[in-house]
Amino acid sequence: MKKEVMILTGAGQIGMAIARCMGYGKTIILGDKNVKNAESIAQTMTNAGFDVVPMEMDLSSRASILNLITEAQKHGEISMLVNAAGVSPSQASIETILKVDLYGTAVLLEEVGKVIKAGGTGVTISSQSGHRMPALTPEVDEQLAITPTEELLKLDVLQVENIRDTLHAYQMAKRCNVKRVMAEAVKWGERDARINSISPGIIVTPLAIDEFNGPRGDFYKNMFAKCPAGRPGTADEVANVAELLMSDKAAFITGADFLIDGGATASFFYGPLKPQK
Repeated sequence: MKKEVMILTGAGQIGMAIARCMGYGKTIILGDKNVKNAESIAQTMTNAGFDVVPMEMDLSSRASILNLITEAQKHGEISMLVNAAGVSPSQASIETILKVDLYGTAVLLEEVGKVIKAGGTGVTISSQSGHRMPALTPEVDEQLAITPTEELLKLDVLQVENIRDTLHAYQMAKRCNVKRVMAEAVKWGERDARINSISPGIIVTPLAIDEFNGPRGDFYKNMFAKCPAGRPGTADEVANVAELLMSDKAAFITGADFLIDGGATASFFYGPLKPQK
């Protein structure tokens, strides 16, 4: 008998934490560009009693995304999506950030939304960075939300000459994620399914530890020292929010974004993290 299927993209700590909360009893199709990472996470979860199938998947490629979905459908109906894939502004170029985090996420939400089971749910992991930017115009917000996916990267606002640096590219990608979730929630709703986003702050993961010890380490350490929580978060704390959003208790929540950053964004605008003019 086929089980329901969870698609999990991104073989990292946050995705695994969410899958451990919501994926038991389902077949988890785990896609990552680095198949060895996917196999490692799959082995860890298999040893804990989960049914995980690792696959190579490139979020920047529609063909790769469609291949992942096709494989998932062989195992049963897709009832959950957890998108935790992405690249770091410290380690990727402007073009790569826009192709993976912005375009790729938009395509994934679109394609899974066409096949998600009635009553299905999804979460995509965005970032606090999208909340740090000044407000965009309503026209640009609408462009980010509803421009056909294959036209997204042609928008004037996303041309390299209009992007200051990789952090700005990352912020634009994460702002786009939130807007796409809003627009896709309307389409997912036609299938009686829900989609939301979560915008974490600094979460302790192997990648984050590399950042703490890298050239921007003092910046990050200052951020969580001066946020109300006084510390970075954990993957399990992000998973707690995802567990709510993907459960029946959140049946009236869709198209929403949840900021979980220990108050760092609040401090950025109204506290000690506010940039000095």
